[in-house]
Amino acid sequence: MATLLTQELETHDPDSAGHGARVTELALRIAQSLRAGGPVHDVGKLGVDAAILGKPGALAPDELAEIRAHPVLGVRMLDGLAAVRHGLECVLHHHERWDGTGYPHGLRGDEIPLEARVIAVADAYDAMVSDRPYRAALSHDEAVAEVERCAGSQFDPQVAEAFIALDGRFA
Repeated sequence: MATLLTQELETHDPDSAGHGARVTELALRIAQSLRAGGPVHDVGKLGVDAAILGKPGALAPDELAEIRAHPVLGVRMLDGLAAVRHGLECVLHHHERWDGTGYPHGLRGDEIPLEARVIAVADAYDAMVSDRPYRAALSHDEAVAEVERCAGSQFDPQVAEAFIALDGRFA
C-alpha cells in the first residue's frame, strides 16, 4: 500500500521522487544511533568504584568527578567496536545539558547531538522512576512533571515536549 501511494505521489509531484526513501534512510540512521547508544550509554560506569555507585548519601567532590568521568570512559571502552560506533555520541554526550552546564564538555543547545539529547531525557526519566541508593523512585506523573520543568534548562525543549506527548503510551 505504501509503495503504491509513494509511486502515486512521485507521479503527481515528480520533484519529490525519492524524497520519501531519503527521509526514511536519514531517520533510520538516527534510530540506528539510538539503538546502538542506548544500551551502552552508561558502560563507562564499569570504571567507577561500585561503592560510589551505591552510596546512599551525597557524593564528595572527588566521587562526583569519578561519576562525571563515565561518559569519556565509556567511549574509550567502546572505541573501535563496529557494533556501537553509531552510538558513541550518545555515550559521550548524554549528560550534556541544554543550558550548557552539563558534562563532559559543557555543550549547549544544538551543539549536543540530537541522539544524545533524546537519550538524556529517556535516561533521566528512567532514573527518576527507579529506586536509587540515595532516594526512592518517583511516580510516573512526578517524573513527567520533572521532565517538563527541566525543559529548556536540562533538556532540549522539543525533545522533552515529544517525550511528554508520549504520556500514557510508555508508562
